Amino acid sequence: MNTIVIDGAAVVTVDPERREFTGHVVVEGNRIVAVGPGPAPAYDGARVIDGQGCLVTPGFVNTHQHLYQWVTRGLAADATLFGWLTTLYPVWARISDESVHVAAQAALARLALTGCTTAADHHYLFPRGGGDLLAAEIAAAAEIGLRFHPARGSMDRGQKDGGLPPDSVVEDRDEILAATEAAIDRWHDPSPESMLQIVVAPCSPFSVSGDLMREAASLARRKRVRLHTHLAETTDETHWCRETFNCTPLEYAAELGWTGSDVWFAHGIHFDDAEIKRLGQTGTGVAHCPSSNARLGAGIARAADLRAAGSPVGLGVDGAASNEAGSLIEELRHALLFARARGGPQALGVRAALEMATLDGARILGRENDIGSLEPGKLADLAVWNLNTLAHAGISDPIAALVLGTPPPLKLLLVNGHPVVEHDTVTTLDEPALAAQVAKTQTRLLAGT
Repeated sequence: MNTIVIDGAAVVTVDPERREFTGHVVVEGNRIVAVGPGPAPAYDGARVIDGQGCLVTPGFVNTHQHLYQWVTRGLAADATLFGWLTTLYPVWARISDESVHVAAQAALARLALTGCTTAADHHYLFPRGGGDLLAAEIAAAAEIGLRFHPARGSMDRGQKDGGLPPDSVVEDRDEILAATEAAIDRWHDPSPESMLQIVVAPCSPFSVSGDLMREAASLARRKRVRLHTHLAETTDETHWCRETFNCTPLEYAAELGWTGSDVWFAHGIHFDDAEIKRLGQTGTGVAHCPSSNARLGAGIARAADLRAAGSPVGLGVDGAASNEAGSLIEELRHALLFARARGGPQALGVRAALEMATLDGARILGRENDIGSLEPGKLADLAVWNLNTLAHAGISDPIAALVLGTPPPLKLLLVNGHPVVEHDTVTTLDEPALAAQVAKTQTRLLAGT
């Protein structure tokens, strides 16, 4: 069993006591076996990482992404959400398993370079003739080496039914439910050490029928998997739901069975006080995506209020077509700054932002017993950040340096005990070759070839 000892580093555990100290973390195989202050005990044959000037954190959990969008970045740069969607849907209608595989590799590699060890992806677009798109991104995650929670999304409300998506990319409801159940049966691993878990995830109220939402919730609960969808992202969505269903997006979702500790919504920007209280009481989670929300001018989610109410709030980079950076470490800073812009300097602290990226994200995915903190017995998903840089010199609090400062280089990223990033380089792929593939794939997609 391989042993890795990280010694002499600042360590932020995010454990129940929220311990922080200068000390060590020891990994054997895929588990953390020791975490504590002071020098590490001697381990014969161990690989020892010099942690001087570094900060060790739990690996980050990305709770919302659309990996396929990595090959459609930079388009509709100044559009609102609905305008952006109508511009991009015709391009996305041409995706294939080949383009999704390239996009997923690139987006996941970028996530790894920014501290992510577990990624949830919401893939809701399945053009006919595109191949096995879910299999393509699952293969990419295995190749990069990240823990993966793909959400089998869907759309059955096309333009002919009053929805936004072109009819060419929507599916039949029975077809969707059968494909989703087949994906669970084929891939979902519920074990504590799981590297792959499937989520049930119809896309959004304006692209999915109420019948599909209701039946998807029943399917997920029968199969004991989690539920995810977009909700309350824009004022346009709120107006559309009021005109179409005579209620708010959350009232509509709740009526269809979409609240509870097994549910999390992407964005959740436009919830009122009563709705935030309801989300907290039911333990319904929210994936906060501050960069994408700002890029599309959708608004600022009330992340601090949601957390105070008891709703688990994780972080997400969202799709790369609305957040070209795809950097999870940047979402910590943006979440903190936007919360303070909305609620003042005490609204969200640097440690709260770190918790959102780690333990809160793990809780949203139902993995808080496995990942999200540095504790003996937990899975060895962790990041070693190099703060020995000019950009971070003189910042005495290493967590403030991480969250408020320039994103630092990664000395090491372990996922399930395996190095995925070393010295700010992904170890599992050829980055320049992949970058060339991304550019070539986007050119083909835009040309329709």
